[in-house]
Amino acid sequence: MVRDLGIIDYPINKILTGRKRGDFILVKLRKINMKTAVFMGIIFYSLTILIHFLIISKRIPFTWVNGGRSESFAEQLPISIISIVISIIGVVFTIIVGRIKPYKWRVIPVICWFLVVLWSFGFIQQLFGTPFEVMVCSLILLIGVISNLRMAIEKV
Repeated sequence: MVRDLGIIDYPINKILTGRKRGDFILVKLRKINMKTAVFMGIIFYSLTILIHFLIISKRIPFTWVNGGRSESFAEQLPISIISIVISIIGVVFTIIVGRIKPYKWRVIPVICWFLVVLWSFGFIQQLFGTPFEVMVCSLILLIGVISNLRMAIEKV
């Protein structure tokens, strides 16, 4: 019937054929190779570590991060150290996910979904931050969101 109406390529066809509305996003994300997603995750965490090392070494002013809320370098230092530790854990987790079959361990997709939510929230925060956060950090976080989302949707 749909073919007789000549609307086979019309987007409503997806609804009529039983496909869900957001399926095209999952299809596009699954086209990203898992190794590419792992590489993107390593790049994301590495750039995060680099930024925080640059803040600790005072190459980047501490007022450019944390929404400009840190009033002194002493306030920003523990935040940067914690971010580096979390990023190191993230790199290790990403490498582990890249080496094993994630669907064999039910906890891995759960952790990946948690990271997707966490980094998505961080991405939104970056958009309301300092110009450095908007132009640089938000793009880095977007890489992290896409990477973890791809790892989270790996077929079971």
